Amino acid sequence: MKQPPAPQRPDDTATPDEVSKVHRPEEAGAVAVPEPVGHVAGPTLDDVRADDAVRLWIRQANQVTGAIGYTEHGERHASTCAEGAHFILRALGHDARRCEIAAVAGYLHDIGNGISRDRHGQTGALLAKDILRDLRFTPEEVVLIMAAIASHEEDEGGLPISAVSAAVIIADKSDVHRSRVRNSKSTAFDIHDRVNYAATKAEIKVGRREKLITLELSVDTEVAPIMEYFEIFLTRMISCRRSAEFLHCAFALVINGTRLL
Repeated sequence: MKQPPAPQRPDDTATPDEVSKVHRPEEAGAVAVPEPVGHVAGPTLDDVRADDAVRLWIRQANQVTGAIGYTEHGERHASTCAEGAHFILRALGHDARRCEIAAVAGYLHDIGNGISRDRHGQTGALLAKDILRDLRFTPEEVVLIMAAIASHEEDEGGLPISAVSAAVIIADKSDVHRSRVRNSKSTAFDIHDRVNYAATKAEIKVGRREKLITLELSVDTEVAPIMEYFEIFLTRMISCRRSAEFLHCAFALVINGTRLL
C-alpha cells in the first residue's frame, strides 16, 4: 500500500527558500560585516566594534592565543563569527534586533582569551558585562549576550541555550580556513595548522523550508586528509548539530561536494 507523503513543515518566514553565505573573507586581514537589515533600535555591532575596550581585548586575545600556538583569534575571527551568527538568524526569519544581538555576541565571544584560554567563555562573559552596560544595551540583552558567550565552548561544557547562543556556536565552529594559520613554515605545521590551511572555502547554507543548516567546505586533501578534519573537529560538529536542532533545524556537513554528516 502506498504511503501518504510526509507532512511539510510550515513556511513561516518571509526570507528566500535557501540562502548561503561565504562564512569568512577570502584574504587574511579582511573583515566580514553583517548585511544591513534596516533600522535597528538600540546600540549595534558598529558601536561595539568602535569601543576602545573591545578593541583592546580582541587584540589581547589574539596575542595570547598566538603565544600558546593557537590559530588567529583576532578581528578577522570576531567579525566572521559576528557575520555568521547574524546571517543564520536572519536567514531563519528572526527579527532584526535578535540578529543584531547575535552579531554582538559573536563578535565578543572570544575576548576572554585575553586573560586565559582556560574557561575563556565564562571570563569573556564577565568582561562583556560592563562593556555592554556602558554602551546602553538593555539588561535583558546584556544577560542574553553574556550567556551566549559563556556557553559557546564545547570543551568547557558549552551547550546552546538560546537562538542567539546556537547561532554563535555554529558561526564559531564553522570558521575553518587557511588564513587563520599563523605559522609561516608549512614544514612546522601541527594538525590544527594543516586542517585549517587545507580549508580553502567555508560556506554556510540555510534551507528555510527544509529546516537544514549546512556547512560546505572545500578542502585540499593534499595538505590534510579528511580524516584529520574529523580527528580534531568532530566534537565541534556535534556542537553544531545540537545548535541546529535548538533552532529547529537539521545540520549537514559537506566536504568537497560529498555529504558526510
